[in-house]
Amino acid sequence: MQYPNHLHPYQLKAVNFILSREHCALWLGLGLGKTVITLTALEELINSMSVSKVLVIAPLRVCNSVWAQEIRKWDHTKNLQVSVCTGSARQRTAALMQDADIFVINRENVDWLVNHYKKKWPFDCVVIDEASSFKNSKSKRWRALKKVRPFIEKSVQLTGSPAANGLVDLWSQIYLLDLGERLGRSKTAYLKRFFQSDYMGWHWEPKLGSEKLIYKSISDLTMSLQSQDYIDLPEQMSSVVKVCPSQKVKRQYKALEKDFVLALEDNDITPANAAALSNKLLQFCNGAVYDQDKKFIVVHDLKIDALKEIIEDNPAENILVAYNYKSDLARIKKAVPYAETLKSQETINRWNSGQTKILLVHPASAGHGLNLQAGGSLIVWFGLNWSLELYQQLNGRLYRQGQQRPVRIIHLVTKDMLDEKVLSAIENKARTQVELLSSLKETFYAK
Repeated sequence: MQYPNHLHPYQLKAVNFILSREHCALWLGLGLGKTVITLTALEELINSMSVSKVLVIAPLRVCNSVWAQEIRKWDHTKNLQVSVCTGSARQRTAALMQDADIFVINRENVDWLVNHYKKKWPFDCVVIDEASSFKNSKSKRWRALKKVRPFIEKSVQLTGSPAANGLVDLWSQIYLLDLGERLGRSKTAYLKRFFQSDYMGWHWEPKLGSEKLIYKSISDLTMSLQSQDYIDLPEQMSSVVKVCPSQKVKRQYKALEKDFVLALEDNDITPANAAALSNKLLQFCNGAVYDQDKKFIVVHDLKIDALKEIIEDNPAENILVAYNYKSDLARIKKAVPYAETLKSQETINRWNSGQTKILLVHPASAGHGLNLQAGGSLIVWFGLNWSLELYQQLNGRLYRQGQQRPVRIIHLVTKDMLDEKVLSAIENKARTQVELLSSLKETFYAK
């Protein structure tokens, strides 16, 4: 195959990796061009008739805005025909009937797609973009894909965060590649072989030496490339701004933390379980808590005040602000009326052209497939969540190829409250993932 001369050597290496394996995973850092890498391989596979019909599974926004655009962007792929199968069931069905080489569907509709075709599954090649979204082997999407996996002759998984919550997450992803050959045919067997749990069976830690065994077992299926090794990016700097609550706010927080009940005027807020409590505590950290009527009650404006100070101290900066809750969004917009919310491509264009000073984004909706590096270089995390993947992906909207300025990431954290622990947990998870990716990278280049 004559590869296009605009691809980087590492991209050509990744293309060859896909072509040389029936099933594989590319664990690529942000900005390394995973879409053009995959499309280049698919173009060769389709033209050589090695595959006949390709399915791409991706986040909804990526389905609607990335794959079709990327195909038209490159001379060597623009002849490929793509059909985007999103929208209503009727729209999806119509899109599936198109004469196309590549069909793109959002991951929420995988179960629908499998039931639609039943035993007449037509796709001999499947690409999973952001494959870590298939880490839960109990999810409908994973179980559905497992049913048709025997009919899939070639598959490619793409992600930059395969083990965002630790190595336990790897089993379900690898199983879809090798049907359990390397890590075991069940997650129970995988856990029993490589991990040990606490006495309640809730938390799993790798047994001594098992990390290396896992890395070695999957090294032939996986290729890991990290952005810092191949892209000359400006510096990324991370800092924490701690806001200090008053004694009254501390007492309210402790009451919620200890008794699961926070009395605010005439409202009683009672989290039903530990997960709900965690959510309530993070709401409290940000300054507003939802009551049983789904209305939020402001308990403090510490982070609002801190955000306004950051904006005031950086008048020349366009700032990306990450929020978690609708209450955060409402309060920020009230405090900063000219702030814009990420809604459409027009909003993205305004940001990248420098017209938007403050852009408010939710990590779940802005974490994948968006290029925002032209608009600014400062991110403020108004509130954190537990997802390392969303955290890294959102930061990667600015810290990626094409960024001309050092990227600053500021975390607003309430002193002695839960979001301090969330930030620490994210850092610990990141170390786990870096260890995994670095080990696989070393193994690959040692061959």
